[in-house]
Amino acid sequence: MATATRLGENNAILSRRHVAKPCPPSPGAASPKEELMNVRPLLPLFLITLVATPALASFGSKPDAPPPSSSSSSSTEASAQKTPRQEAEGWYNDAYGDVAKAKDLLAGESPDKKKAEKMFKRAIDRADEALKLDNNYYEALNLQGFAWRKLGNYKKSLDAYSACLRIEPDYAPAREYYGQALLESGDREGAEAQLAYLKRLKADDLAKQLEDAIAAAPALGDAKASKGKDEKTTKTKDAGTTGGGQ
Repeated sequence: MATATRLGENNAILSRRHVAKPCPPSPGAASPKEELMNVRPLLPLFLITLVATPALASFGSKPDAPPPSSSSSSSTEASAQKTPRQEAEGWYNDAYGDVAKAKDLLAGESPDKKKAEKMFKRAIDRADEALKLDNNYYEALNLQGFAWRKLGNYKKSLDAYSACLRIEPDYAPAREYYGQALLESGDREGAEAQLAYLKRLKADDLAKQLEDAIAAAPALGDAKASKGKDEKTTKTKDAGTTGGGQ
């Protein structure tokens, strides 16, 4: 009986030795409850970050550009960093915008010819600025040819197209516009020569446009005959009026 009692006491002592006692908290450490409270405010911030990430990622396709200068002369410095060709392209883009506006003004239900003419003239001036910076800017010459043609000045239009094509003979848009200007100024053969050149370049769409314009224009002989008939009719009327007055 005594032996059994001692064995029970020994087992109790051993079991007390293997029970893990909680470690006392270190000075300044937060309790588990406090740690939980500190984690909770971070959750909204984490969710906001997840939502904002796609919006920021959309800027990834934008070309890199230097940050704007904080000084008041930022525009001057930016201009100084451009090459002459880049400055010329800026003038050309402005001129192109003026031509587009002028075309819209003429295409409306009530065309504003006066304002459109101002846009065409400003486009010519801006293209001039581009050519001062790069005299081989053949697109600017082509634009001037188009603007002068719309203003009815065929001599300057043809000169601009010719200058453009001397720099870039295979520039198909100028070939087509040149043909239109030649046709409108009465040079049907010149327009047909431009059409043949466009076909050699395989510029099918532009060739079709010029070909349709040539087909729609009256033949030179018909035009002369019509003009002669009109002049004869006018003279007859004038003679009749003079005779009646006597």
